[in-house]
Amino acid sequence: MLFYVIAILVIVMDQLSKYLIRAYIDINETFTLWGIQFTHIENSGMAGGLFPGYARLFGVVAVFFVIGVLYFRRTGEMKGVLIDCSFGFLVGGAIGNGIDRFLFGQVTDFIIRSGGILNLADHAIEVGVLLLIIYGVVSWVKSKVRFSCRST
Repeated sequence: MLFYVIAILVIVMDQLSKYLIRAYIDINETFTLWGIQFTHIENSGMAGGLFPGYARLFGVVAVFFVIGVLYFRRTGEMKGVLIDCSFGFLVGGAIGNGIDRFLFGQVTDFIIRSGGILNLADHAIEVGVLLLIIYGVVSWVKSKVRFSCRST
């Protein structure tokens, strides 16, 4: 259930924020809100503007990614709150950007960071990857502890 709640919240927040940016902020217009700088851009490629013009292809990749995550969840090999949160953020971010790619042929980005201009879906994907790494480390440590307990 947590997986679905997070994924849906990410999708709704991402799409709402992109709608507001597209509706009220001109392309290349910059503004600051609560100390955060925003600039409205449209990206027809992938992260960092690489491979411009292939947005729909990356949308297809997002669909396969979501199918893969759903498959892994169904097999039950990876369980727990941490992995559900990770997959929720990853799937929500992939679907959020996938919607833009299929509907508009580009993704709306607006949050300026040192690494470029991103959107909420991109940040959700980053959180999902971080949680996935933490899950992997925790699982590895647990397996080592179990092994050392059995061998003594």
